[in-house]
Amino acid sequence: MISVHMAPVPRSAVVAYRDDGVLSRGMGALVAGQLPPLPPAIVGMFVTGVLLLVGVAGSDGLAVFAPAVALLLAGPGSSHPHDGRLDWLVPPILRLTEYGFVASVGFAHDVPPGLIFMLLGAMAFHHYDVVYRLRQRVYPPSWLATSGLGWDGRMLLIALGGLAGQVTLVFALLSLYLWCLFSWESVTCWLAAPRFGVDAADLGAHD
Repeated sequence: MISVHMAPVPRSAVVAYRDDGVLSRGMGALVAGQLPPLPPAIVGMFVTGVLLLVGVAGSDGLAVFAPAVALLLAGPGSSHPHDGRLDWLVPPILRLTEYGFVASVGFAHDVPPGLIFMLLGAMAFHHYDVVYRLRQRVYPPSWLATSGLGWDGRMLLIALGGLAGQVTLVFALLSLYLWCLFSWESVTCWLAAPRFGVDAADLGAHD
């Protein structure tokens, strides 16, 4: 009989899919899991979308406040076990909010399209990698979300770049940092992870 070691998986994989940063997790700790995650995430996405539309279309720069709104609304739900029937919708909502914010701010501040897609690609690569890991029961290290700044930290950093008038520079530095971090950690993790797949021939040989 083959013994396969399985890496521990969190009580709710949906929580890992959220990709919360330090600020979001800290706000979640304050409410100790008592706040349902889905309703505030939906409201946060809606209000963020309105701020993006007004801020991008106008000259008042309201888009820079979108990360704070999303964090204040969706952040406290990070400590909830996400065991509701529709709580699996929270990570896609957070992804849509973050990606929409990054793209909107980038195009509104004339960031080169290639640089915008480079940053979005780094985040998408990381999120896909986390999803695939959990399918293989390989849980990413706890420090990765902190080092990767989380969806909340990345949005706030880009907003600060907008306030300082250095959006292109922030996009360039953040893209380079995230690609180096996520690709290096992903490769080293998969090289060190145990092999979970077992060939049919191997199974037959051990029957």
